[in-house]
Amino acid sequence: MANRGLSNDKLIYKLNRICDAKGVYTEKVCSFDSEGNDVVLTGQGPIWLYLKIAHALHGKAFRLIYRSPVTGDVMIFDHSPF
Repeated sequence: MANRGLSNDKLIYKLNRICDAKGVYTEKVCSFDSEGNDVVLTGQGPIWLYLKIAHALHGKAFRLIYRSPVTGDVMIFDHSPF
């Protein structure tokens, strides 16, 4: 039976592209004016990417919310003094 999965070289290449994408997305998010503002994440994405974005925004944004079509707003963190 033929191997239909990815070869090791292709898998490593794919993982490296994903790791590069993490840096691109977090840099893009951090380039927005989020200092002291509320930030709302929407849409589908891998959980590791949302965690990476949350880590990058921690200490910059007052509130980070994930807006889910299923559960509604989910508070990730809230550092607002009000």
